[in-house]
Amino acid sequence: MLLAVDVGNTNIVFALFQGRAIKSRWRVATDPRRTADEYAVWLLQLMQLQGFDPKSVKQILISTVVPRALHNLTVLSQKYFGLDPLVAGQAPVEWGFEADIDDPRSLGADRAVNAIAAHARYPGDLIVVDFGTATTFDVVDFNGAYKGGIIAPGINLSLDALVNAAAKLPRIAIEAPTRNKSVIGRNTEDQMHIGVFWGYVAMMEGLIMRMRAEIGRPAKVVATGGLAVLFGEHTNIFDHVDTDLTLDGLAILAERVALKQGFTQ
Repeated sequence: MLLAVDVGNTNIVFALFQGRAIKSRWRVATDPRRTADEYAVWLLQLMQLQGFDPKSVKQILISTVVPRALHNLTVLSQKYFGLDPLVAGQAPVEWGFEADIDDPRSLGADRAVNAIAAHARYPGDLIVVDFGTATTFDVVDFNGAYKGGIIAPGINLSLDALVNAAAKLPRIAIEAPTRNKSVIGRNTEDQMHIGVFWGYVAMMEGLIMRMRAEIGRPAKVVATGGLAVLFGEHTNIFDHVDTDLTLDGLAILAERVALKQGFTQ
């Protein structure tokens, strides 16, 4: 089995795969100070509670946008699973696509993995929208080449900035305004919900329309990340909502390495 580890700025997701099928997943807040032993106490207990033997893990693949977290995850792999982990973007786990941007080395692992999975799952030109700490918009052409994209503040960052900078504004949940369909709020909380939620939808729709115009060919939009389902219910700009896109990309990369090395997960 494959243990895929997706390290984001906010959360780390551990996913157990049998082939390309996700058997289980576990999530923990990202903290580069967390030791290998702390990961092990938490992760091994969860695996055993769900009936998974750590010895069944034959391959570990880590994708990270937090370099400081890599060392302790490597120690976890070696000490508790007896495996040297693969690291996405480092030999032998090359991306396998053209990065047609000014500095290909600057491309984040999460965005590269999304590009791989999106091209494998959906034909044609694509715009991949990933809702994370930042919201990213990535263009993948019909050949699978990465062509560039956009980085915007995530909606939670935007809300945090608003609340922290304005002393009298309350903290609100990220959700669609439900009281009525008006975009003219009658009280402070309604006005904040409208501004944060519908403002974010308008930003996404506007950027995607501009990207499609610049691509010059029909481009499907694939949304992933924690808030993809919520926004997908309130806009028709997405062609696909695929919450497992990043994890599937890691499984694809691991599968490629396994084939090269002559073994199966």
